[in-house]
Amino acid sequence: MHKVLASFLALFLLLAVGVAKDAAKMTDDSINDAVRVKLAGDQVVGVIPFDVAVKNGVVTLSGSVEQKGYKARAEKVARKVKGVKSVVNNVEIKSRSSK
Repeated sequence: MHKVLASFLALFLLLAVGVAKDAAKMTDDSINDAVRVKLAGDQVVGVIPFDVAVKNGVVTLSGSVEQKGYKARAEKVARKVKGVKSVVNNVEIKSRSSK
């Protein structure tokens, strides 16, 4: 169900961005939506609930993961989104026992 929803959101965003006359002017809201869709659709970190904030094209990720690789993957996915100038990765690494 989660992947189906992410697919529909991705399709909607692709259509919305495709119709935009000047795709170079990505707003913070559209970048936020695109980052969330990319994260949700990723095979590695798609089920992890990240918090995403965007200001002037700078994406801030927060939340917690159990492995260092998940933190790095989330940042990599966010960096690939069009309009992202940089990523501040505030995701914490927590073991299952520290929840």
